[in-house]
Amino acid sequence: MKIRTFVIGYVFALAIFLFAQHRTVPEQKSGYVVVDLTHSINSSVPTYDENGNSAYHEQTLATTEKNGYFARAVSFPEHYGTHIDAPAHFVHGLWTVDQIPPERLVAPLVILNVSAKAKKNADYQVSVDDVADWEQLHGQVPAGAVVMARTGWDLRWNSARDYRNPDAAGVMHFPGFSTDVARFLTEGRNIVGVGIDTLSIDNGPSKNFPVHQYDLSHSIYQLENVANLAQAPDSGATVVVAPAKLEGGSGGPVRILAISK
Repeated sequence: MKIRTFVIGYVFALAIFLFAQHRTVPEQKSGYVVVDLTHSINSSVPTYDENGNSAYHEQTLATTEKNGYFARAVSFPEHYGTHIDAPAHFVHGLWTVDQIPPERLVAPLVILNVSAKAKKNADYQVSVDDVADWEQLHGQVPAGAVVMARTGWDLRWNSARDYRNPDAAGVMHFPGFSTDVARFLTEGRNIVGVGIDTLSIDNGPSKNFPVHQYDLSHSIYQLENVANLAQAPDSGATVVVAPAKLEGGSGGPVRILAISK
């Protein structure tokens, strides 16, 4: 009986020792830097059509105090906050958000820094020259890349009026892509996606969304209201685009991560 008690005690003590050893092992660093390129979703998100009423609604269903767990019901449009435009957004029969091949959602990240030009011209359109400037420094845009335009507009995020930047007639003014660069990146560089830190891939005054029309018809997905591009490297990072897999969705909320060494 004493031997049995000794063995049980020894095993118990050994288990505690091994557990303590496991708990005190320092966390291994991956050697990677991860930048979150996503704005949080809430009722203050600036929207394309500003009518004074938030499109975001939430309802508390349970609380930890009352129910032992916390849960909410939340609703908002597909194209709200940091989101993805699937090709089906403009072209019937092309991929909905759940149909975008997953291999296109992990890609080399290219960031075109046009913030100085956008500061001088709120309606600036990213050009082929901007791509040429990037390629002089970093080499050719890799095939299968996601190309982001860093305009600096995300610094206006906390003011819906400044972010939309309307004039007296209500016309919005913010930077976007040009159709020329959209065509060049698609046909000449074989990219899979584009992104920008403004409300739209097309600039503010655009009325017929020509870049949307071109990109989405060529199965190039679009990322809008991107955040923190200034914190990610212009070249050498990998982007992970993780949209909610909404069946039949024209787009949806997305978490975007830039990963670099």
